[in-house]
Amino acid sequence: MDVFEMREDLVRDYGAFVRSFVDISDQRISKVVEQAFGERLLWPSPLVQLNPSFERGGLIDELVDDAVLHESCRDVFRLKSKDNPEDVGRPMRLHKHQDEAIRIARTGANYVLTTGTGSGKSLSYIIPIVDHVLRNGTGKGIQAIVVYPMNALANSQIGELEKFLETGVCYGRPPVKVRRYTGQETREERQEICDNPPDVILTNYVMLELILTRVNEKAMVRVLTAVENGGAGRSKMVALGGVGLS
Repeated sequence: MDVFEMREDLVRDYGAFVRSFVDISDQRISKVVEQAFGERLLWPSPLVQLNPSFERGGLIDELVDDAVLHESCRDVFRLKSKDNPEDVGRPMRLHKHQDEAIRIARTGANYVLTTGTGSGKSLSYIIPIVDHVLRNGTGKGIQAIVVYPMNALANSQIGELEKFLETGVCYGRPPVKVRRYTGQETREERQEICDNPPDVILTNYVMLELILTRVNEKAMVRVLTAVENGGAGRSKMVALGGVGLS
């Protein structure tokens, strides 16, 4: 496929569509508009950029060997086939900024990660969260909250988490329970989440406020504020849509 040719086809079709309903009687105005069409002011030139190459970090297996991550992370975080849920996959190599973020999270310190699109920001907090639950044990209530600005991000991330937690060696027995709670769920689903809190909850900032204020979610608040002995003296983790905080 020639992307530049495809762009020209799109611009030509869109230009014909716009001109189809532009009928200006005043010749002076019509001339200015036609000039604007001719200069392509409605569609800027294509933006061509190089795909950035991020500095390489260590393998997940190396972080496990260094005791930075729980042993089970070796099986969870692997490059797996989308077509075969039972594929155990192959070792995953991280970018340097992911490696550094995970090591900082293990110390219990707060951290902020800013980096380019497609550089794996989400894994930089998803991996520490899963590691945290694996170390503390599953089924002990909500141990981590991931807050997104938009439901679309939460929807895509739940799929990303399921890819790691429900495939390969983990197939049929996910080691960490994750649920979405964004207001898109049915009343029955919300009640089930309240009655059986997952280890990790994905939500948005509006829904989080409602959880903290609505009577029906009191059980979840009690779970969130419970004092537990886990991790490096901290039992709760919070990630804010691409910026991880522990």
